[in-house]
Amino acid sequence: MKKKISILGSTGSVGQNTLAVIESFSHRFEVIGLAAGANILKLSEQIQRFRPAAVSVACEKDALDLKNRFTQTEFFWGEEGLEQLATLPEVDLVMSALVGAVGIKPTWQALSVGKVVALANKEVLVSAGPWMMDLVKEKKGTLLPVDSEHNALFQLLDCHGFQGLEKITLTASGGPFLKIPEKDFKMLTPEQALRHPTWSMGKRISIDSATLMNKGFEVIEAGHLFNLRGTQIEVVVHPQSMIHGLVSYQDGNTLACLSLPDMKIPIAYVLCYPERYPQEVPVLDLTKVGMLTFEGVDGQKFPLLGVAYEILKRGGHWGAVCNAADEVAVGAFLERKIGFHQIAYVVQKTLDAFSDLFSKSLEGVYEADHWARTKAQYVIKMLS
Repeated sequence: MKKKISILGSTGSVGQNTLAVIESFSHRFEVIGLAAGANILKLSEQIQRFRPAAVSVACEKDALDLKNRFTQTEFFWGEEGLEQLATLPEVDLVMSALVGAVGIKPTWQALSVGKVVALANKEVLVSAGPWMMDLVKEKKGTLLPVDSEHNALFQLLDCHGFQGLEKITLTASGGPFLKIPEKDFKMLTPEQALRHPTWSMGKRISIDSATLMNKGFEVIEAGHLFNLRGTQIEVVVHPQSMIHGLVSYQDGNTLACLSLPDMKIPIAYVLCYPERYPQEVPVLDLTKVGMLTFEGVDGQKFPLLGVAYEILKRGGHWGAVCNAADEVAVGAFLERKIGFHQIAYVVQKTLDAFSDLFSKSLEGVYEADHWARTKAQYVIKMLS
């Protein structure tokens, strides 16, 4: 019997890679639902190719237009549409790949009704980690990480367990500015920041990789996902991006998960879990890799990584505030309203002004998110 899949964020990078994997295993998987925002051209191509039973888009007009073209498909829109796609009774696995806080609620709803969730949305754990993991425990649910680093760690810990665990290690490519002196950061352009040396990604995550905020978010995610303290999570720079995660045990053994830097590999893993199927992506050949190098992170040059460790320690809604402030700051940088070197300043100033007084709930997450966006926009205005 085919595993039935619903993809939230089908037109994004992860969504498109997910469909590519599904297409190569058409005898094992079936696309039941697709959800996208405003990229109607790409979505139309996906509907034509995969013939899903249900589709959700951001606005009603697009849904009605698509319905006239694809009469055999049921169409939804807005927040309610995402809820429908996340909770379709026939779906076995929901790929949560929406970008931004919009992905939190449908992920919550999918877990609430017992779906296996493959998680590629960072905000789910960065902003709402404590509540999301409580829900996973309550529902005895399954949350499978898609991000290459967390996926690697999940594979290692799933095989070898937590007994005697000393620490985990996340690897970072270092981004496009690893060798650029900090004094030159104010001269950097969005075009330069978007040129990631290893991965092909969306705009925000590319900028977050350049500031190492993305790696900071991964520290927060790992803390919630694996129930670890910040002192148990290490980050090292590994420019080749071949080793994605390591786990170290108290008996002196460190285990690593290696693969080529291709998102289809972790995506295929979560789709096939707990089985493993042969992939079209080649197995890593170490003789061709030649050399694997590592170095520490310059905390002064990339201060947002240190901010993330403090966020994990504080808990509560600090993650939601950090994420929202960063999203606003990155947007301002892409619009050339602030410099690259000012992204960290905007995030830090927003955090400095925050008092965590919102209700400890999912609604409180959205309230903190809204507060942080307003505050970050004010900080940016003061910089102009």
